[in-house]
Amino acid sequence: MSMPSVFVSHGSPMLYLEQGLPARAFLATLGEILPRPKAIVAVSAHWNTERPAVSTNARPETIHDFYGFPEALYRLHYDAPGAPALAARVAALTGAAVDPTYGLDHGAWVPALLAWPEADIPIFQLSVQPYATPADHIALGRKLAPLREEGVLVMGSGSATHNLRRLMRGQHDTKPEPWARAFDDWVAEKIEAGDEAALANYRSAAPYAKEAHPTDEHFLPLHVAYGAAGEGAKGRPLHRSFTSGNLSMASYVFA
Repeated sequence: MSMPSVFVSHGSPMLYLEQGLPARAFLATLGEILPRPKAIVAVSAHWNTERPAVSTNARPETIHDFYGFPEALYRLHYDAPGAPALAARVAALTGAAVDPTYGLDHGAWVPALLAWPEADIPIFQLSVQPYATPADHIALGRKLAPLREEGVLVMGSGSATHNLRRLMRGQHDTKPEPWARAFDDWVAEKIEAGDEAALANYRSAAPYAKEAHPTDEHFLPLHVAYGAAGEGAKGRPLHRSFTSGNLSMASYVFA
């Protein structure tokens, strides 16, 4: 059976510690929902490079790439092994540069710690390019499609909406703002329809695209995950919820 690809909204680094959030409860079940992967290629919104790069670190460190959070968050570590040989193959498939030092940023290790807490599945990262287009990232993902037949999971990790200036911080139960709901509903509709053109051109096609994503980097992992499912892929939601008034925590599976 071919491995699907997934996109998860990873939210704040605090997600792991915030026990009551629906998105946290969902991510804690992700490892049960999906077939067990032989390895995970994590495409995180938090590793931005000019050209694609892949981490070949055999023992990737847990990167605490955030400031001003509770000490308990900095004590968390995800000690899964890397997969240098597979990472080198991903570099060959995609033309990516190799980085032997990069570890796992919170876009990778927070969802992985929730979904696969045993940390026994090899995991490494592939970067996104904020100045490249969504279509470029669909094409990047498509180069990873052969890995599905080998049991490798491509996990895009970003945010279905991401406007930090508009967040109502700490207001987890606030009804989502209409603009955020409209954008989120549009994304779900186009994913379920497999509308590649619409997803690639979301900046001009989607309602409230500028409000939902002032910059692209948190949405681009979705495009990579969509592309990795192959030509003609469609998706379906695994989880949809909001926090902080307009932060969509939607996650999707593609096949």
